[in-house]
Amino acid sequence: MTSLIRDPALAPGGQEKIEWVARHSPVLTRLLRDPLADGTLAGLRIGVSMPLEAKTAYLAWILKQAGAEVAVAGTAPGYVQDDVAAALVQRGVQVFASSEHDRAGFQRCFEALADLGCDLFIDDRGELTHTAHTSRRAALSRLRGASEQTTSGVTRLKAMAEAGRLDYPVLAANDARCKYLFDNRHGTGQSALVAMLKATNLFLGGAEVVVAGYGWCGRGLAHKAKGLGARVTVCEVDPVRALEAHTDGFEVAPMLEAAQRGRFFLTATGCRHVLDRQHFERMPDGVVLANAGGVDIEINVPALHAAAVERQELRPHLVQYRLGDGRRINLVAEGRLVNLAAADGHPIEIMDLSFSVQALAAHHLARCHRDYAPGVHPLPAEIDLRIARIKLESLGCAIDALSAEQKAFLADWSWGEPA
Repeated sequence: MTSLIRDPALAPGGQEKIEWVARHSPVLTRLLRDPLADGTLAGLRIGVSMPLEAKTAYLAWILKQAGAEVAVAGTAPGYVQDDVAAALVQRGVQVFASSEHDRAGFQRCFEALADLGCDLFIDDRGELTHTAHTSRRAALSRLRGASEQTTSGVTRLKAMAEAGRLDYPVLAANDARCKYLFDNRHGTGQSALVAMLKATNLFLGGAEVVVAGYGWCGRGLAHKAKGLGARVTVCEVDPVRALEAHTDGFEVAPMLEAAQRGRFFLTATGCRHVLDRQHFERMPDGVVLANAGGVDIEINVPALHAAAVERQELRPHLVQYRLGDGRRINLVAEGRLVNLAAADGHPIEIMDLSFSVQALAAHHLARCHRDYAPGVHPLPAEIDLRIARIKLESLGCAIDALSAEQKAFLADWSWGEPA
């Protein structure tokens, strides 16, 4: 099947971006030598659905170098860099993605990829898995399994499994320690704030920042904003997470209350309409809204459209909505995932870890898929440990090891007070 991209002539710029990523991805590059070179992936077709930028492209290229046939589909409007898509096609990877596609167009991309007959999926927000279980069920006959990149995707696929609708095993790559401790926390924390501040050119120090959600992404946002001098309020529905946010030194309040005093609002919940009409009605003039969560409906953009009497694009990725009472609400990146829609996503070094998790998850599923029943499963712990060791080595860091005596102590349940 022919690739569906915007313009093949854009490839040179995309090649430069991919090479820049390669120079800063020591773990993924190392894995190509061992274990990805062992032939496990040779001849397998791997379908990848991710925001299509240079780090995703480098993952696809590594998998191809390991012998797999690789096809990539973009995920949603705003998340495709056309020069990178063209560069991947030039490297022999099939690509179904264009910045000009609407949501229906991206669904056609998912279906085109599924029609190739893949052995494995590397998925984002469960889009390929959902497509294979609905409009492209013929794809199920060959699929060995999938790995899932996002918190919202894992939640979605667990719901499918609970409903008895998930027909193959999925490894929750998002739940690997080398993913969520770095990608969700530090990657989101840095990249979302950088994208929002780049879009607005505003100062965070001393400003009231409201963070919706205190999962790993919300933790990262709150701590990075605090580090830049902001005063941070956290909004949560989980009492334990709310208590954790309070103990970490943040204000905790319901969103209806926080809406009255916030200057910057960042959503990171994976749920819909976290910022809604009743919140817009209470917000001060000039607030900035941005979404750092896994779904593009955390901010109810249609409700903001309906409440506005005028819209004006002030800067790239920044639209101002003037309400009937004269107040202005500024929305970054149309409510899409701000770090990707308004910038380049997570830092390369962070995605080196996340995509190493994905590469080894695919390698593991290719070998061991028969060991798993349909459903969502954790990543084997040894994969996390292997990635962390390689990363530490690339950083020049050494760690201790347990002595034989210490190992024996930890394995002995019968000891009393040590002599």
